[in-house]
Amino acid sequence: MRVLILEDNSRLRALTAGALRAAGFATDAFETLADARAAADTTAYDCIVLDLGLPDGDGMDLLEALRRRGSSTPVLLLTARDDKASVVQGLNRGADDYLRKPFDVDELIARIRALLRRPGTAFQTVLAEGNIALDPSERRAVVDGTAIDFSRREVGALEMLMRSSGRVVQKSALEEALYGYDEEVSVNAIEVLVHRLRKKLSGAGANREIVTLRGIGYLLAEPRP
Repeated sequence: MRVLILEDNSRLRALTAGALRAAGFATDAFETLADARAAADTTAYDCIVLDLGLPDGDGMDLLEALRRRGSSTPVLLLTARDDKASVVQGLNRGADDYLRKPFDVDELIARIRALLRRPGTAFQTVLAEGNIALDPSERRAVVDGTAIDFSRREVGALEMLMRSSGRVVQKSALEEALYGYDEEVSVNAIEVLVHRLRKKLSGAGANREIVTLRGIGYLLAEPRP
């Protein structure tokens, strides 16, 4: 799952982005409205966390732009404003939730997960393929009823493959979903990640395997006879 954070306080931005990444989210964090708008125009986000007061504008402007173009991406507002009117205005203009600063990052993560569990969003259902089951909201995967210790990126890759069952997931799509803009990605990072995931699935007795289509991507499918 990929989250955009727009927050002009550098320390808060870094702490929040770090906590979200540790919780399993690919996270892009921006300081200015212009940078966040450019990212939102080119990248599909599962959730957006918006500060309101920014050096070059107001987070409300991005919220309104998203809603005008028909985006239903969940948006959570961060605000230092104490008056109820600002909160009401944000919710009326399309926000889904809000947190007042200062806030606890664990609460922020819980609220994001709650937003993603709403009908039609990414965490709504438990995914199942063969004897593999994945609960996106808990980032927990089991094979034949046994929980498997996957890293956050392994779980992310498995989720994408399970959601695209029977269809190819391009290598570039995995890279975009699992790594933030400011994270360095080695040339063979995805190959190494898929190799580890494939080995863990096989070792756990999964009755699905990850097939590599060279130059194209990856496919979760039944083992070939």
